[in-house]
Amino acid sequence: MRAFTPFDGLVAPLDRANVDTDAIIPKQFLKSIKRAGFGPNAFDEWRYLDRGEPGQDCSRRPTNADFVLNQPRYQGASILLTRDNFGCGSSREHAPWALEDYGFRALVGTSFADIFYNNSFKNGLLPIRLPTAAVDELFALVAATPGYRLKIDLAAQTVTRPDGTVLSFDVDPFRKECLLNGWDDIGLTLRHAEEIRTFEAKRRSEQPWLFSEVA
Repeated sequence: MRAFTPFDGLVAPLDRANVDTDAIIPKQFLKSIKRAGFGPNAFDEWRYLDRGEPGQDCSRRPTNADFVLNQPRYQGASILLTRDNFGCGSSREHAPWALEDYGFRALVGTSFADIFYNNSFKNGLLPIRLPTAAVDELFALVAATPGYRLKIDLAAQTVTRPDGTVLSFDVDPFRKECLLNGWDDIGLTLRHAEEIRTFEAKRRSEQPWLFSEVA
């Protein structure tokens, strides 16, 4: 998992509440358990005019010009501005995989579904919760300002607007530390690799019958 460093990113607004995980990555793409390759199918049913299937060449598919992520002004966005209860529905981990693979590093909204919120941190995606008034103002600013960008600093827990306004957000200290260091669940375990090897060697010495091969 990539360590989360301060960055300045283009903002794309998804002005819909209760966006569920099936909208983020439809069920037919859940056959793969690889973390990469889901970006072209993020929001598949909204981005394209045909039904998407695994293995398709998305560059040849007809796109929905009205969908926000297909608009030229939002190409290359790395921050997704959302509404209430983003990521609701089933608990598929493919949803943050798809968003991260698309190119998003952070989500800014009023609230996120609990399981999606947890999965995002475990996969290098930062979900930022801000008050409704602040999010409403950001939606208005993004709509009125082509190329609108925000600076996000996880260590300082701040979102900085182009006019210098600083918005602070809360984040669990443990999740913050993991994201800053790029530690997913496996990475956390590997931090104790030497202790694990020592324990296994001691156990093999003290209880060798557990490691004997069956004839």
